[in-house]
Amino acid sequence: MLTWFMLNFQDSSSSVMEQLIFFHDFAMMIIIFILTLVGLNLLFICYFKFTYRFFNQEQTIETVWTIAPIFILLMIALPSLRVLYFLDDSFDSYMTMKVMGRQWYWSYEYTCVKNLSFDSYMIPIVELEKGSFRLLETDNSLVLPVNTQLRMIVSAADVIHAWTMPSLGLKVDAVPGRLNQISFMMSRCGIFYGQCSEICGANHSFMPIKLESVPMKYFISWLEKLSS
Repeated sequence: MLTWFMLNFQDSSSSVMEQLIFFHDFAMMIIIFILTLVGLNLLFICYFKFTYRFFNQEQTIETVWTIAPIFILLMIALPSLRVLYFLDDSFDSYMTMKVMGRQWYWSYEYTCVKNLSFDSYMIPIVELEKGSFRLLETDNSLVLPVNTQLRMIVSAADVIHAWTMPSLGLKVDAVPGRLNQISFMMSRCGIFYGQCSEICGANHSFMPIKLESVPMKYFISWLEKLSS
């Protein structure tokens, strides 16, 4: 999860997030190279006082200035298209989850078990246990199996929300009257935190998401215990 003075991404917990981090690093490498090249040219011009009488008629430099940006943009565009396709690709899922955004809490429904649904509210600060995270803990966590292809259907009952989990690279808009879906698979066990990422009213900041990734056998035991 995000901590104080943390400038980089959260630890990747899905293949989607790994692809996003790789593309970010690739784009930053190109940007740093361009900034370094431009900075060195500016230093050369300022300190060496070099002038060229035929600069206004130079066709070669204008050709380079035209071709180089096109080449750089293509280098960035091709990997970004691959990541975009990877984000929107839908795989065969083992199970489907329904998520409903409400002011100001989340409702979850497991389609694999009949009549299994619950609401998830933020735990008030005065009720937090020692070691808990402020504005992130919930009374009911979303529990999902690790290394399993999942599908999530997201909507809203009142205003626009956004179900977001940074460590998984997920952000799905919850729009009233519309169903949005996304496929993902968690690569490791753990507890992950997220929040609503769309301003939805007075208590928008008090709408956290807590997700627990567990092995399949523990997930089945949890379902049996909850359904009984």
